[in-house]
Formats: sequence, C-alpha cells, structure tokens
Amino acid sequence: MSDMERRDVLIASVGLATAALAAASPAQAGDPSFMNNVPDPLLSGDELPTFKFALEKSEGKVIGNSYGKEATVKQLPISKGIAGVSMRLEPGAMRELHWHATAAEWAFVIEGRVRTIVITPQGEAETNDFEPGDVWLFPRGHGHVLQCLGTQPCHFILIFDNGYFSEFGTFSITDWIGHVPKPLLAKNFGVPEATFDTFPKQEIYFARGAIPPEQPSAPLQGWKLPAQTHKYRLLSQVPHATYRGGREWRADVTRFPISTTITGTILELDAGALRELHWHPTADEWQYIIDGQVTVTMFGSHGRFRVETLEKGDAGYIPQGYGHSIENIGERPARILIGLNSGTYQAVDLSQWIAGNPADVLATNFAQRPELFGKFPRHDVFISGRDGPSK
Repeated sequence: MSDMERRDVLIASVGLATAALAAASPAQAGDPSFMNNVPDPLLSGDELPTFKFALEKSEGKVIGNSYGKEATVKQLPISKGIAGVSMRLEPGAMRELHWHATAAEWAFVIEGRVRTIVITPQGEAETNDFEPGDVWLFPRGHGHVLQCLGTQPCHFILIFDNGYFSEFGTFSITDWIGHVPKPLLAKNFGVPEATFDTFPKQEIYFARGAIPPEQPSAPLQGWKLPAQTHKYRLLSQVPHATYRGGREWRADVTRFPISTTITGTILELDAGALRELHWHPTADEWQYIIDGQVTVTMFGSHGRFRVETLEKGDAGYIPQGYGHSIENIGERPARILIGLNSGTYQAVDLSQWIAGNPADVLATNFAQRPELFGKFPRHDVFISGRDGPSK
C-alpha cells in the first residue's frame, strides 16, 4: 500500500468515525467501546487486506550496531490495536531513559541479556536482569531504561497495546532536557546553569558507554521496590499446556499480575502441527515468528478468506473476532511469539464449538447425517498434530 493509499484509508476512517459520533446518542458517544463497533474501511472491502509485515527486513532506525524496527499501523495498516518493535542493542548500549504516553510495553528476550530500571508513579524503582525467555511489562507512562548486559549483543521483541503508537515518537529524557531553558533546569534540580552546558541538545535514543557492572548499582534514592514486579520468567515455567503437536507458554494477568492490558504467549508447533481454527472475542492478536515457517489463515465473514506465509522475522496481525489458524509448514519446530491486547486470555476454538453442540443440531446445520459427527473430537483440540488431533 502506497503512502497515498494509507492517507486515503486514514481520512476515510476519521470521516466514518466522525459521522458515527455525530449520529450517536450522548450515552453512546461517552462509551469508549462504542467506536469499536464502527466499521473499519480497511476491513470492509470485498477482499481482506494483507496482515503480514517483514519486520526484520525493514530499515528501521540504526545507530552504530544497535537498531529498532517497528510494525505500527503506518507499516501494517491493519494493525490498529497492537504495534511491535524488534530491538537489538550492542554491548555498552542502552535505550535511553524514556516513557510511552499512549501504550504499555511488553517485551520478550530472544538473545543476550538485558537490564531494565523502571520508575513507578509512586516513586518506586525496580532493577531487573533478563535472559532469553524472560518477559517484562511496563504500564503506560512508567519511565524506564534498557541496557545491554555483558559482551554479547541482545535482541528482544516489544509489544505495545496501541497500533498507532510509534517507538520513534517516544518521550526521551535527552530530548526533553535538551529543550528546556537552562535557568528552568537549574531551578528544578538546584544546581548551577552551567551544569547543563555539555548535556545533549537533542534526542540520543541509543546511548553508548561502558558495559554495565554485573552487580546492579543502587539508585540515587536507595532501594524502594514496588509491590508488583515488572519481570516474569516465561520460558522458565512449565508450559501452560502440552498437546499432541506442540506446547504453549502463557503470561496473562493471573500469572503476571502487573500485565493487565497485554497477554503474551509462546506457541511452539511441531513439524506439520496446527494451532487450530479459532478467534479471540476480546483482543487483537500480534504475531512474531521467532523460528520456522508457518501459514496463517484469516477469515473475515462474507466469504472473505486470506492465507499468508510467514517466516522467521515476520510479523502478523489478526483483528479482534476474526477467525484464524497457524500451521507449521516446515520440517522442524516453529516458535511463534503472540501478543494479545488484553490481560485476560480468551479464545473460542472451532473444535470446542463443534463439541459443544449435539449431533442433531450439527446435522441440520451442515445437511449431514448425525452419525458423521461422532467422528469429530469431543474436546478442545487447541493444537493438532501432523496427522490430526487425538480423539
């Protein structure tokens, strides 16, 4: 889609939303959920739009050997509810102190080690070190910094619960201080104006310096830990569930209490396995292929059906309520990171839906003999093996 086409889609979306609000009752207009029911022009056409973006092949923002590559609604117009970022930090580099005004940040570490320091609105600060398989969550507006630990680079995937969010429009501390008059800074901190003569005058984004010490240093204020940790060791846990064709690890609000707006899962599919046809009633789904090659299908009603092949480094997006599946078409296990913009995981699987109805109802619905449905699973399959589900 060209920039001109993206502009036209956005203009149409704004116009439709404005018309809907004008026609709404005062009670509807004051209800945040009302706008979720307004038809999206991008999804209202005769064909479904692409839901795939080659994230790791995109240009992104590169400084030295560190980079950030993002998949927002600008790069992938369908992804209005969730944005994703792939970030790599070289040894000694940090993603400078910053905060996100419009989204919470959920992260999964793929490679290397990362240290984070986060400040809460209550003035509490938490320092955590992360390894591959670990997760962090920073609620919207919590200030934080990300550092590469050790002599090897680190790589992590960030998920944000707002597709219009941009990592490159984040509030960075050097950008802020660099534009505040020095007399105001001096008064704010109680130090001479000359203190800020050599401070950066514009956003640094990636700062570079010495490799951080292995033992975290105490904050200037001393240790004041928050009641809820921002860290969860996802892959150190036993899988949430194991199936004939794979397994799933899940970090929802019941396991990771601070993560009230994002659920993250790792889905591992054996060769030929299928995450069965399903939909999420209350959340959009964002996908990142950590390893392997998969086909993802999406059903959008009115005979609209689209299939995309996603490979390592690609991102995908399924809007709330749209039917979809994920199948491993490779000859080795595939690992997929999935983010949902809800802290509570909900899904309706097609096998469960069929199993939840009597044979006579199914026979009438499909114009088949009732005995046929005795061959269908009588339970939720979730993941099917190469040769199909166990009965």
